[in-house]
Amino acid sequence: MHERTQHQAGSRTRLPLSGLLALATAGFITVLTEAMPAGLLPQIGASLAVSPALVGQLVTVYAIGSLVAAIPLVAFTRGWRRRPLLMMAIGGFVVVNTLTALSNSYPLTLVARFFAGVFAGLLWALVAGHAARMVPPSMQGRAIAVAMLGGPLALSLGIPAGALLGATVGWRPAFLIMSALSVALLGWVRWKVPDFPGQAAERQQSVRRVFLLPGVRPVLAVMLAFVLAHNILYTYIAPFLTHAGMGARIDLVLLVFGAASLVGIWITGVLIDRWLRELVLASTAAFGLAALLLGAAAGSPAAIYLGVGVWGVAFGCAPTLFQTASAQAAGDSADVAQSMVVTAWNVAIAGGGLIGGVLLQNRGAGVLPWSLVVLLVPALVLAWRACAHGFPGARAVAGATAR
Repeated sequence: MHERTQHQAGSRTRLPLSGLLALATAGFITVLTEAMPAGLLPQIGASLAVSPALVGQLVTVYAIGSLVAAIPLVAFTRGWRRRPLLMMAIGGFVVVNTLTALSNSYPLTLVARFFAGVFAGLLWALVAGHAARMVPPSMQGRAIAVAMLGGPLALSLGIPAGALLGATVGWRPAFLIMSALSVALLGWVRWKVPDFPGQAAERQQSVRRVFLLPGVRPVLAVMLAFVLAHNILYTYIAPFLTHAGMGARIDLVLLVFGAASLVGIWITGVLIDRWLRELVLASTAAFGLAALLLGAAAGSPAAIYLGVGVWGVAFGCAPTLFQTASAQAAGDSADVAQSMVVTAWNVAIAGGGLIGGVLLQNRGAGVLPWSLVVLLVPALVLAWRACAHGFPGARAVAGATAR
């Protein structure tokens, strides 16, 4: 009996890695599904007899699906059991990726991509909350960090691999392989990811009340500014590097960014459960300093690499930090708050492309890093002031947990 008690206590202090990695794989498939058309524009365009610009809208309509569906869909399904809902979202990717692979109609492909975005919005809203419920409160940050690994890995490694796969076997088999991976993931989730009940009707809060919870709005506001700043520059990194005299080094600069992002993820996973507030402040400040460096020393390759590296580390921290802060601020309504994070994130992606395009057209690529500072300074001030709710210190979190 004593040995069994020791084993149970030990199991509670270890991360359930297999289940968390299953959630991370779901995120990997989601991001890869979103971005794969961008690397296969000529092949898809030739097959569907449309221009590359129209193929690019397959990414746009995916983002629109996530943007419009995340909040209402999560609010509607709050009472559902969590694992079946998670598996429904993953199963949706089996259907939409298969339909994309088999479709010879551009409008039908657009519809499939829209619903892929819908399933993605639901899935991203579930992952952080599910990971947090799999561990005790003292380990929630690390659990969310592991569960969120899939997105950055897909961005840094998966998208180039997906483009290579599409070029090797064809874009249709590439999407069918994504469907096969989703089928395998369904079995993994059923085996290793625990189920949890939905939220009882009497405990459900309206979306408006969740939005008004102390801490939720500061987290969303800081995240929106941070991700908007990121997308203004990242979307137009090629013109900026050309302006800086490094147009031939785009692939190497992006490799530095991806590797640095992985370092940021690792730092976050190690420190987040005790230093979330400090990490948010440090990553926001570091991103601002990187923007200043990129703006002031655009003619120096060494400064560009250093600035991009610091930016990558800061951005690697961001998804887990904001997801964890949102989950802690919302408590039992974490899934609804996560749907707001998904929505705000997609607004920032779209806004970054729009604002960055206007700046590029009217002021030139050199102004892009300076525009980031205009967003990041207020974000840093707001994060600093949100010390009671939103981004509390470790002592405040421990006190709230004890109560």
